[in-house]
Amino acid sequence: MYKKILVATDGSALSKKAVTSAIELAALTGAELVALKVVPRYPQSYFEGGLALQAAEIGRVEKQWAEDGQAIVDAVQKDALSSGVKTKAVTVKSDLVSEAVIAAAKKHKCDLIVMASHGRRGIKRLLLGSETQLVLTHSHIPVLVLR
Repeated sequence: MYKKILVATDGSALSKKAVTSAIELAALTGAELVALKVVPRYPQSYFEGGLALQAAEIGRVEKQWAEDGQAIVDAVQKDALSSGVKTKAVTVKSDLVSEAVIAAAKKHKCDLIVMASHGRRGIKRLLLGSETQLVLTHSHIPVLVLR
């Protein structure tokens, strides 16, 4: 059925449910799991809402975000390996989460993307956006959305 499943996670409680389901599905189908965390870049423009920081401080913040992201996917990898699922832990630095998820799925030759969605509706969805919706709209491979 599935050979490689990409699970996108941000470490939240909701995405942990998606991770658990992806691990279970990978175990059932004998698929390999690719655990992905998209790490944002530090906003460096005043108009992007960032504060004016020195380059060294920005580097420190980005390094911390990268380490935190790596810890998240390492934890997924540990859980998956304990379930007998071969797993690759991947972090990608990007401000465009949906594009990074689709690109990672393509790069790692995944045949399914698993993600969580908050299921926001109305004005909250309009204001907060939905990376999951963008992945659903633009992905050329199946996407399993969990809430």
